[in-house]
Amino acid sequence: MNEMKNTDRFTEKEWVELASSLSGENNNQQTDIVRQFMSEDEESTGKKWEALRNMSDEREINVDAAWNKVHNRLKETGTFIEQKEQRVIIMRRTFLKIAAAAVILLSLGALAIYLVNTGLSGKDITLATGNYEKNVRLDLPDGSTVYLNRNSELTYPESFRKAGRSVLLKGEAFFEIAPDRNNPFTVDAGQAKVKVTGTSFNVITNNQNLAVEVFVNTGQVVLSDNAGNQNLILDPGYIGTLDSKASEKKLNTDLNYMSWKTGRLGYNGQKLGIVFRDLKRVYNLDIIADDPQILNNPWTWTSPEDNMPQDIIIQLICTSFNLSYSKDGNVYHLAKK
Repeated sequence: MNEMKNTDRFTEKEWVELASSLSGENNNQQTDIVRQFMSEDEESTGKKWEALRNMSDEREINVDAAWNKVHNRLKETGTFIEQKEQRVIIMRRTFLKIAAAAVILLSLGALAIYLVNTGLSGKDITLATGNYEKNVRLDLPDGSTVYLNRNSELTYPESFRKAGRSVLLKGEAFFEIAPDRNNPFTVDAGQAKVKVTGTSFNVITNNQNLAVEVFVNTGQVVLSDNAGNQNLILDPGYIGTLDSKASEKKLNTDLNYMSWKTGRLGYNGQKLGIVFRDLKRVYNLDIIADDPQILNNPWTWTSPEDNMPQDIIIQLICTSFNLSYSKDGNVYHLAKK
């Protein structure tokens, strides 16, 4: 197991200075200590901290606060005990704080990054999003780009090998894959696998019917079960679903299917029941109609901007159909006036 060469060369005070610089608290001032650390850093620590700072635009991650809250719990549970089969690598205090933040911020619904060493397979990095993050961008080592939806998790190697490019997804993500016909890209989605050489597509690992669901935007995608008994070849515009019992392929007719990523919504006579379903997916908000007849009202409307404030959308709906609403947390109750 490789370790940083300079883990014992800095004092407590110097580690605080390094953490402050890497986290951006001192605007990345390049002191002698920081320059020495970066010149000897073989683990790309600075880049990982930069990614951690930039990947959440809805909630600020306070790593130090997270570390203080979780320190005792980590000791009690033995989260960082090294084992032969699977070991967590912590680069002294800096990466220990990142891992600690991952544990507590996941429970709070905030973005987290943590590193896992899987022995012979090398180092894996996991990015996890919570309730407050969507459309979180991640650039993979091969030049591919992934956008994670809320409550999703992507595990990928620090560097891809020639034998194949593979990642593990839990939740939902949109992929833009760098072309490489000699080195296919595979998404392990739990019940199924998605294989491509260069294309863009959306993956849901567990949809409402508990099946893996793939929507192809460009190129061609192969969706198959883990046993290799079921295979779907999907072209642009098609959605494929697959579980242990059956598979289905159909043309996508939902114009708002990718609204969680684009932030734009549009309707031409769709019923409010459909609208409320989309608002749940895009904004993670629940809308309850006190009178079921409200759900049958048809709505025609197109959002004038990306990620329009949810309260404004609710007000527009209420004005259109003479409704009133009350809000309890993230739940809206709509009623007839």
